[in-house]
Amino acid sequence: MKLNCDLGESFGQWQMGLDDAVMPHIDMANIACGFHAGDPLVINKTLALAKQHKVTIGAHPSYPDLVGFGRRSMKCSPDELIALFHYQIGAIDSMAKNHGLQLTYVKPHGALYNDMMADPAIFTTVLTALSRYHTPLKLMVLAGALSDESRALSQQYGVELLFEAFADRRYLDSGALTPRSVQGAVLSEQAMLAQVELLLKHHSVITHSGNTLTIVADTLCVHGDNLAAIAVIEKINALCQLARS
Repeated sequence: MKLNCDLGESFGQWQMGLDDAVMPHIDMANIACGFHAGDPLVINKTLALAKQHKVTIGAHPSYPDLVGFGRRSMKCSPDELIALFHYQIGAIDSMAKNHGLQLTYVKPHGALYNDMMADPAIFTTVLTALSRYHTPLKLMVLAGALSDESRALSQQYGVELLFEAFADRRYLDSGALTPRSVQGAVLSEQAMLAQVELLLKHHSVITHSGNTLTIVADTLCVHGDNLAAIAVIEKINALCQLARS
């Protein structure tokens, strides 16, 4: 599996993440588009960093919620949501071309990602937005119990999916992520590495209730918010490299 990470999430004087440290260890960068984080200078720097390390780039659009970091749901009409996608994707796409880079996929951020996975109407609207974009882009979605349904719906719109698993999150039996408010939802380093090994070797995870859940994923999401997280990403990258060899 390829490693993906949310990057470019600083804004002005406010700094989020250690992009310089994490970029050498990942394969795919989900770059914030300015609606939950990121600004023109941050986007430009992140694209340059991705080019330097030969990392595939994707747009990371969100609801227009800068204060809430895109973690609050918003009631948007389908037309509004499609326009929000095109506006944000277009910004990253255009700036990427200035670096000689090609945008290849989209991963919605925060509440928009969760709403897309929970509400078929929103998922359909997202697929509509990508199907109407002027160049083909893949959509990153949560791998798990609804993978077959997601794939069937995406095929109707001609949008290819990238299924992702999470290295640091405990899963529910339904295939959804355990809410962060629940104890044990975010895994310790030891549990994280054990989960990654299960995903790589057996395409499965142990859920919050102790059951085994099959998860077939194309990519693994990691987070590089601090130095300890970077050290774990290096270990996860090593496991992935070993699995590919």
